[in-house]
Amino acid sequence: MQPTVILFDEVTAALDPEMVSEVLAVIRDLSRDGMTCVLVTHEMRFAEEVADVVFFTDRGTIVESGAPADIFHAPRDACLRSFLGKILSRTAA
Repeated sequence: MQPTVILFDEVTAALDPEMVSEVLAVIRDLSRDGMTCVLVTHEMRFAEEVADVVFFTDRGTIVESGAPADIFHAPRDACLRSFLGKILSRTAA
């Protein structure tokens, strides 16, 4: 098989931390090699690192999208600001 796109839906959700790192490394390598990867994830730091475009959804609707720098460092949507404040402060510790 030679797929042009790979879809990942919360691929790390049920993994232990050691496996999460390994799976994210594989996705990172695929992306760097030019594979188009579409991820649904709560791994915000990873999304910021590897994404070209980020989409934030709330209740099944895209409420904001853009470059990672805009989404993570200058979010316009109040729900996104609140979510990132909770998630990123937790992962920084």
